[in-house]
Amino acid sequence: MEGILKNTVKDFSKANEIIQTIIIALLALLVPTFLAQLLNTIFGEGSIIASNSQLIVGTIVNTILIVAALNIKGWYKIIPIVTMPSISTILSGYIFKSASVYMVYMIPAIWVGNLLLILAFKYIMIKKENNYFVASIIGIIAKVLIIFLSFTTLRAFNIFPEKLVTTLSQAMSMTQLITAITGSIIAFGIYKIEKRTKADIKN
Repeated sequence: MEGILKNTVKDFSKANEIIQTIIIALLALLVPTFLAQLLNTIFGEGSIIASNSQLIVGTIVNTILIVAALNIKGWYKIIPIVTMPSISTILSGYIFKSASVYMVYMIPAIWVGNLLLILAFKYIMIKKENNYFVASIIGIIAKVLIIFLSFTTLRAFNIFPEKLVTTLSQAMSMTQLITAITGSIIAFGIYKIEKRTKADIKN
């Protein structure tokens, strides 16, 4: 796996990679921690934007994961990016509110799902030189399946209160799918801009 994690779309300079790693890691930590609260403050807790904060935060997090997959290499750099969003989301408590305490049970599945998404791009797109969207589809399916199946398994053991099951089921299935797809589209735009910028610099 370490060999796969070393794959990137381009060999960046050491300074460039360090800067990218710091920025991506900070976004992975700060966006889930503060963005939902910021949206509540600006637009009001009952607003459409604030009430859909999981969609907004989730989309940004998935964008971050895919950009990291394309540009960042090394186990010790990737793992914090994989793990920090879920931890900061749960600790902040702004997205899942009273259900946050129960989301602790989902952390391992979310970590595995995030890692699978990154590995799909590093292996399928970069190592095997397949299409971006082939890697995207496979990575998204793998991530959503592992998270939803884990939730379904835990639900069978009555881990989650019945009054929260519908909300959490939506959050661990359709919301995951929507945010992963939207994040992959945004990340593709970033990838194309980076590629065009590099081509312009060479010319």
